[in-house]
Amino acid sequence: MRAQQPVYIGTDSGATTSKIGGVWEDATPVSTNLLQRSTDAHLGPVMVVQGWVEAISTYLEQNDLQWEQVRGVGVAIPGPRRSYGVLERGPNLPESFVGFDVYSAYSRALAERAGRAIALAVGNDGNMGGVAEAQRVRGSSTGSVLMLAPGSGLGCAYIDEHGLPLDGATLAGMEAAHMPAPLHLLGVRPYPCGCGRTWGCVEIYTSLAGLPLLLAEKLAVRPDHPLASLPLSLKERAFALRSLAQQGDQLATEIFDFQARALGLHVATLAMALDPQFVVIGGGLMDTESTSVAFRERYLQQVWEAAYPYLWPAQQANMRLVPATLGDLSQAIGAALVALYQARLAQR
Repeated sequence: MRAQQPVYIGTDSGATTSKIGGVWEDATPVSTNLLQRSTDAHLGPVMVVQGWVEAISTYLEQNDLQWEQVRGVGVAIPGPRRSYGVLERGPNLPESFVGFDVYSAYSRALAERAGRAIALAVGNDGNMGGVAEAQRVRGSSTGSVLMLAPGSGLGCAYIDEHGLPLDGATLAGMEAAHMPAPLHLLGVRPYPCGCGRTWGCVEIYTSLAGLPLLLAEKLAVRPDHPLASLPLSLKERAFALRSLAQQGDQLATEIFDFQARALGLHVATLAMALDPQFVVIGGGLMDTESTSVAFRERYLQQVWEAAYPYLWPAQQANMRLVPATLGDLSQAIGAALVALYQARLAQR
């Protein structure tokens, strides 16, 4: 019976909300329903970790599972990291989290609750989301997967043949959002990025982070547009663009076409180094509840058309570009999968 089988648990720790998911030994989800709770970061890191453990207990109870069945736990944390499992200063967490050793604290808390040591895997939240989407898109194959997820920033992940993400020597692997965009092809100036770089990070041309800048340039030559006269900040007006584009607004459509083109050029750049079999496009623009089929199809087509001329012939013929499908499930499920995959490697 399933209820007696080993299970692997994933924790997705956001600055506001934490989510719990799980997978069985065969990598299938325990449930497609996430357990979500407030992270309560204002209470400090120790209380946040305790909240994760309590949430796992609730998740197990809801799914008729026991702590004895838990063979591993994964946790998706925001970057950057000082070292494995140790947080660096982040934009959305209080100062008390700077230098906090998530790995050690969570390992101790899990051991205390379960009465035994439980293997813990810690990874970047974007990477964990990529792991889950990779498992979904490639099925039983071992094809490598590149995932790009435009949201408030640009999430990036590369998943290898073992299903594990590329971390790099200093855990800065696949920080591809902050590579320079080909500005000469896009016809734009180098916008400053929140990371501090001024060479024109790809993130600022493909995500919500750069929408106010793109909108400002459009409104400068379109002062008659309804958004130009709204008594709101550029950031607040930028939030309206997705809805306007789906209503056929020309200015909004042009902006998202530009972002898709920028992302497509980035796909081609990364393909030169990584040569993925699958490219998964995620983020809010692929959200089936807030975007139309026509909007998503247009965006993906624009991405592919921008990338295609710069790919090698074999890549043009064999690379597949697909939308993400897991939504909010991805990072918690991905964290659980990394715990599973690491357990498999340890047994070899």
